[in-house]
Amino acid sequence: MNATASQSGVPVAMRWSLHFLTFGILIFLAAGMCLAQQTNPSKARVTPESDHGPGELLSSDALRQFNSSLIALARKVSPAVVQIMVTGYAPAQATGRNNNTAVITREHVLGSGVILASDGYIVTNAHVVEGAQRIQVALAERGGTSPFDISPVGRRRVLEARVVGSDKETDLALLKVDAQNLNALPLGATRPAYPGEVVLAVGSPEGLQNSITMGVVSSAWRQLDSDQGMVYVQTDAPINPGNSGGALVDLDGYVVGLNTFILTEGGGSEGLGFAIPARIVQIVYADLRKYGHVHRLQIQANAQEITPTMAEGLGLSQDWGVLISDLVPAGPADKAGLQVQDIVYAVDGREIAGLPGFTAAMYLHSQDTPLKLDVLRGTQKVSLLIGAQQQHDVEDDFVNLVDGHSLLDRLGVYVVDLNDKLRAALPDLRRPSGVIVVAQSSELNSAISGLRAGDIMHTLNQIPIDSVTQLRAMLRDLRLGQAVVLQIERAGKLQYVAFEWGE
Repeated sequence: MNATASQSGVPVAMRWSLHFLTFGILIFLAAGMCLAQQTNPSKARVTPESDHGPGELLSSDALRQFNSSLIALARKVSPAVVQIMVTGYAPAQATGRNNNTAVITREHVLGSGVILASDGYIVTNAHVVEGAQRIQVALAERGGTSPFDISPVGRRRVLEARVVGSDKETDLALLKVDAQNLNALPLGATRPAYPGEVVLAVGSPEGLQNSITMGVVSSAWRQLDSDQGMVYVQTDAPINPGNSGGALVDLDGYVVGLNTFILTEGGGSEGLGFAIPARIVQIVYADLRKYGHVHRLQIQANAQEITPTMAEGLGLSQDWGVLISDLVPAGPADKAGLQVQDIVYAVDGREIAGLPGFTAAMYLHSQDTPLKLDVLRGTQKVSLLIGAQQQHDVEDDFVNLVDGHSLLDRLGVYVVDLNDKLRAALPDLRRPSGVIVVAQSSELNSAISGLRAGDIMHTLNQIPIDSVTQLRAMLRDLRLGQAVVLQIERAGKLQYVAFEWGE
């Protein structure tokens, strides 16, 4: 990152380029805080100098107790936090005019994960395993107190893992390994985190497995973008590249959050770490384990956080809350009578103060019942029942279809056949046959063709394309300098892409 850049979110999955960072140890500071809370200096007993030195307080017992509790906690949680090693393809930063297209590069990634079930279910961040071709999980080794206790790398228990499902919106993924009787951690989904609460961050920063840092909860529900409903647990516990997917635990050993990213100007921890709250992890984990994807409700309406400026300019009756800014014509919300500039003040009987609450209520809503919205329309209160639909964006899964066999090296894109499963997931296709572009390769020149992720190639020089195998054969027969015209479907519209065939 440029030194002049403003603070930005950095996912903390570690790439192979290692930088050696200094890890701050906050144990004595936190111990002093605990000591200040547990000991009243005015009532402390002063012992004779012959026993403890001049004026020494009998506060060392509390310090030792706190120290012992941290050691016990570390021993409890460490075996359930794993190191994740990924080899595969992942998006790289695209450049040029079409910088919104998926650009793929081959890479190795190190991250962390938390075992949530003893039969091998592990939760991590979606960005850690995105585009993975091979995922390995290294279980934690028994900790030691001397060099003689260190286990050699060759004795680590490493298991092959597969992706059960992932959800990009929450940046969560679920893995499965074939193992039993693993150490697991409970999710503190019903235990609210409190600002000032002591927490430990456990993971593999910079590839250093079983690293533990300590801090406090800086904010229990931090919304970083007013237009996005996602919220995080903010902590000052040092988090660095490689901590992605690791556990943020309270002093009872419950997972209060899954470490995900940091805000930094220097690339390392600056005391601004963010974890996905346990309640969100629990909801997504349950859906991924049962269905392989998240059942997300969609009423086909856009909601925004109200700001004072927006309220003044639109003449709204209040300067806070959630505003309906758009409706899809003939969609569920439109049919139910919801209107643009309605202010949502309750969902399913839960009062809504802002976008995070609105998003949470949508997650918590039962799939089998209509969604109840209470809105303020001018000064009038209106109640609506909306038959919400389930939403699953198949485009989010495109990068997971990438493998070495899907590369068309002469075009610099990865493609897959348009099979029945993809057709069912893309009901608005203009034509039923073709080949789907799932990503571009950053190592090859795809600028000439102009193809993007999500494009569906239907014909090449007016010849229908039925499969990747057929397309490869057609490309082999092209002459150098020959005109190539692809008919593609992009965002529901048919168009032509023309270029000359090069070497």
